[in-house]
Parts: sequence; C-alpha cells; structure tokens
Amino acid sequence: MNNQTLELSIESKFQLSEKITLKNRLCKSSLSEQLADKQHNPSPELLNLYDTWSCGGAALLLSGNIMVDRRFLAETKNVVLDQQSDLTLFRELTKKATQNQTHFWAQLNHPGKQVSNVMSWQPVAPSAIAMSGGFQLAFNKPKALDEAEILHIIQLFAESSELAKQVGYTGVEIHGAHGYLVNQFLSPLHNQRTDQWGGSLENRMRFLSEVYQAIRMKVGPDFPIGVKLNSADFMKGGFDEQDSIQVIKKLEQLGVNLIEISGGTYESQAMSGVHVKASTQKRESYFIDFSEKVRDVCSIPILLTGGFRNVKGMNDALQQDSTDLIGLGRTLCVEPDLPNQFLSGHRQKIELRSLSTGWKLLDKLSLINITWYEHQLGYIGKGEKPNIHLNEKKSVYKTFKDMGFNSFVTRR
Repeated sequence: MNNQTLELSIESKFQLSEKITLKNRLCKSSLSEQLADKQHNPSPELLNLYDTWSCGGAALLLSGNIMVDRRFLAETKNVVLDQQSDLTLFRELTKKATQNQTHFWAQLNHPGKQVSNVMSWQPVAPSAIAMSGGFQLAFNKPKALDEAEILHIIQLFAESSELAKQVGYTGVEIHGAHGYLVNQFLSPLHNQRTDQWGGSLENRMRFLSEVYQAIRMKVGPDFPIGVKLNSADFMKGGFDEQDSIQVIKKLEQLGVNLIEISGGTYESQAMSGVHVKASTQKRESYFIDFSEKVRDVCSIPILLTGGFRNVKGMNDALQQDSTDLIGLGRTLCVEPDLPNQFLSGHRQKIELRSLSTGWKLLDKLSLINITWYEHQLGYIGKGEKPNIHLNEKKSVYKTFKDMGFNSFVTRR
C-alpha cells in the first residue's frame, strides 16, 4: 500500500492501457440475460437493457454469454456472434451500450459439456467424462474432442472476436470460469487427455493460450482482451489456487489486458457465495483473499467480482490494492443505476434478498439465485421497473413453463 492507493476510490479513473482509460472503477460483471431472439441475435429487450445500464454509471459493461458456436448453447436464448448473425442488430446494441463513455466488452464462451440434453444430445469436452453432483439427468455424457475439433473451436473464438470488434464492442473477454469449456480444459478432473492438450498444467492451459493468441491475431495489439478465471473450482482434485496463479502468470506474459476473478462450477457453486469463509465475507468480496495472492506475484490488472454491497468495502479493496476494478452483478439487476447512486454519494450500500423456494433441492436444480435475477432483467428489458417482490416459486414456475425442467441447470 502507498499514498497513491490510499487516495483511490470508486470514482478514480483507471488506465487500462496506453490508449484506454475507464471513467471510474465500477464494472457490470457478466450476467446471463436470456434475451436473444429466435435467431440468437440481440432482441429489442436486450437493447433496452443495455441502454439502461449504459446510463447507469458503470465504466465497463461485460456482456452475458455470447456463444461462438450456435450448435452448442449454454441456454436456449443465448446470443451467438458468428457469420450467420445479423450484424446490424449487434451494431444497434453496441451503440446503445457505449453511451456516456461506457466501454462494452463481449464475453465469448463455449459451454463444452455444460449443454442441456434438451439442446444437444452429444455435447463435447476435453474428455468423455460426465457431469457429477446430480446433474447427470440434465447433461449427457460428452464426446471427447479430437485435434481437428479443438483447432476449429479456437478459430471460432477468433472469428467471433473479429466480428465483435467490427460491430462496435470495445473489448472481449474469454470466459474461462464456471465449468465451461475453457475451464474444463484447465481442470485435471475434466481433462484427462494424454496428448498435448492434457496432463501437465502447461498442457491443460494450452487451449486457453491458443484461444487468446488466435484472438490477438484477429483484433490487433491495441484491442483489449480479458479472461474470466476461477480462483479455484472448489472440487477435490480439481483446478486449484496454485494452478490458477500459474495460469495468470502465463496470461500476463502473453499480453492479456485484464483478469476477472471468480470461482466455482455448476457442480460446486462458489460464484454466489458458497464455500466462502466468514472472514472473507466480512470483507465483502468472495475472492478477495485470492486476489491478494495474485497481487504478490503479478501486476496484471484485476477485476474482482462477487459480494460487494457497500461503498466502503469497495474503496477499502481499492486502497488496499486488492483489485483495480469492482464488478457488480446481481445488484444491477434490481438497481440498474446503482453505480450513479454510489458515485454521487446518494447511496452507500445495498442489501439483497436471501432467495429460497423453501426446498433445498429445487433451489439447487433451479439455480434460484440466477433464475430470479434473470427475470429482473426481463422486466428492465420491457421498460418496466425490477420486481423485487417477485415470489421465488413463481420465478421457478415461470422458467419451467417457458423452457422446461432441464433448462434450469443451464444458467450462468
């Protein structure tokens, strides 16, 4: 800690690179919107949502999942950005999302094995290993990718990134967390290959490294590329903190511009605060202890997401040099202009409801802490105010009615 960090606050500008300055330290982290149209292009509701958020005060908006392969979706209404996309609609979206000097990055993803069997009978993954934790009913056992398929997916990430730059996104983020394909390659539990894509950590991180380098070739040296990475999977024998730190070191060497720290998978959910120590919860951010370990060995810019609820906790994290940027997610589903309220001093904190249907199994299968907030985004997209009194059981029923049982477990 030095005098410069002691003076930092959420209002401080942040120099991400020589050519990019963010107007403050607040970011909207990625949220599953479920607002694509039938062709997986941005819908009018999605445009309205980002129009609202771009006026809300955050310096950086990270999109929800944008899939690079329309054959494999994590959710039925995911946006897809590829050669079949209506680029005019994407340009309309980025125009709305980049108002008020707001940056808007596309979070690019491939679900790997985390594809509901409603949407795909034959998902793909590094190895033919089924999901655990009771999710086998909703996710079919995947097929192991061959070399040609791996190289093809790498190029899909690169092509989507090139399109993202063309239509007006100001950066991209590779989703390498929460049990999706990149995370599956990193995990020794899910990646049991014996070729150059598996085995040692160096081999397991090869897919992510190649994805990054392929994207960089397409977008050039000045276009920012971030990576969302798990601090750990919180599964015995899985991707752990030491692995994560080594991956971050490698990404810094390669030239990645930003690391967003998260954690967990569907099988072991930490992204909503599960597995977080009480001492860490007092400091607000779920992953702040890990972030500080990264700070000891790396200088790459960090976006810390998960758990922040009051301005003091955010400023403390900045002043203690635990992070460079503060990610807000669920709070912006119920208060889309919360950054403006925080920055103006009109508000110092926000409390979120504790959500439960009353049945633990239903809460787990429905991922109620994601489903309920998705419905809030739907209200905003329709030009309405969030319904903070929405009953949890009604929220689950609405999802079941709209998309069926198996779609419950394809959230994030």
